[in-house]
Amino acid sequence: MSILIYLIIFYILLSLSLKPLFEKAGYSGIDAYIPGKNFATWCKIIGRNPLYALWLLFPIVNIFIFCGMAVDMVRSFGRNTFKDSALAVIYAPLEFFLISAAKDDYKGKAVEQENAYNEELKAAYQRKDNFAIKKLTDNNPFKKGKVREWTESIVFAVFAAAFIRMFLIEAYVIPTSSMESSLRVGDYLFVSKAHYGIRTPMTIAMVPLIHNRLPFFNRESYLRSPSLDYYRLPALTHVKRFDPVVFNYPEGDSVYVTPNRTYSLYDVRRDSKLAQGYPMTTRPMDKMDHYIKRCIGLPGDSLKIVNKVVFINGQKIAEPSGMLVNCRITPSQPVSLQELADLGVNLNECNPEVGFYSLNKEHMAYIKKNAPNADIQIMYANPSPIYAGALFPHSPAQFPDWTTDNYGTIWIPKKGVTITLTPANIAFYRRVISVYEKNTLVENGSTYTINGKVTDKYTFQQDYFWMMGDNRDNSEDSRFWGFVPEQNIVGKPLFIFFSRYTNQFGSTIRWDRIFTSANRF
Repeated sequence: MSILIYLIIFYILLSLSLKPLFEKAGYSGIDAYIPGKNFATWCKIIGRNPLYALWLLFPIVNIFIFCGMAVDMVRSFGRNTFKDSALAVIYAPLEFFLISAAKDDYKGKAVEQENAYNEELKAAYQRKDNFAIKKLTDNNPFKKGKVREWTESIVFAVFAAAFIRMFLIEAYVIPTSSMESSLRVGDYLFVSKAHYGIRTPMTIAMVPLIHNRLPFFNRESYLRSPSLDYYRLPALTHVKRFDPVVFNYPEGDSVYVTPNRTYSLYDVRRDSKLAQGYPMTTRPMDKMDHYIKRCIGLPGDSLKIVNKVVFINGQKIAEPSGMLVNCRITPSQPVSLQELADLGVNLNECNPEVGFYSLNKEHMAYIKKNAPNADIQIMYANPSPIYAGALFPHSPAQFPDWTTDNYGTIWIPKKGVTITLTPANIAFYRRVISVYEKNTLVENGSTYTINGKVTDKYTFQQDYFWMMGDNRDNSEDSRFWGFVPEQNIVGKPLFIFFSRYTNQFGSTIRWDRIFTSANRF
């Protein structure tokens, strides 16, 4: 709402500031108050076709078009300094008011004048008329100083990079092993933000090219206000089962940032020792930490895990080819650690001294082939109240036997579906109703009041997804924090452009992973 009020006030001030400029340029001042016609007249004054104003109807592009028109307007009144151009971009109504107050005269259509100058200079070069070239160059009314040229180039480069990063493609690095063996620690990948629909910015006052935390200063890199509402442009494709997906961490709205990692408010509520002495930071949705996991459950699915095997709607689904599980091996080092490292085993996630490893089927087959007497035991989690309390929906009294290996059944919310709320299922959907869909929920025993109305029905307003890591026993995923709202979806990984791995044997570039797909299954 605040941003809407700001835009209305900005538009009114813009119209008022344009009126005297229109009159100085020989046009009716009334045009400044007529929506649409004011921008068409503006285009005429600066020397552009009035249809050029139609670009202002296109989201995102209109920001750059408006800034260009503002700069051309001040140039049309003889103000060619960097200071005037900068102020026109930062707050055009103020610069226009200053031009009017200074009683500057209209000098002509800046765009046409610059085009004519460039054509004249081009013709001089074609004639090889050095005298004309020097004269035109020395008397260039559009000449920029070195400082201005460098500043404009840097600003343009930063804004272009920020634009691409914000709306099209962003680079990410894999920091943890939760998606191994598909995506490994040290993989650098490009992620498309267009595939699942470009999400327009919600946070607009921020340091460019930085997600949420300023390096060295240990502070957030943005202001919470002003802000825009959530909106997503049409998608090229929808999230499919088994897609790797980048999304904003669903519990990342309230976090404690420590030197080692970030904990959510809900983590700390379950264990107060995790972030003692650190302040809580609240974040808007688009500034929550980025996670990458594989989509396992789609909206409307019923999911159950039995002995690490995932069942959707009662049917066993395929497993990622590189899916890792925790194993204990006897003897503890049946093959050399260098062999395992060469095979792709992440030794940083293992404890060879006690025979603890995180392995996939290929790793196990290699060990059995080269050490036939080795005993490989897949490890399963044992139920406990503490364990059940850490798992979504954090209700150990209801689900005391749930573990990451044996979990569910759980139904994933789907947009438009209405459910009956009961004490048996409210734990699953409490956060969906009150946080993700911003309703006021009051519980009184088996009675529920939503937005002041007593009801036992609720209709979901958006789709939700169930995300899990390929490294099943070393992944914080939906089993711990629940559903991922559609609004949190950021993008689809495209390909790995660089990969580097460091372990006890040193650091190495994984050449075989560079320019390979990030969508392996």
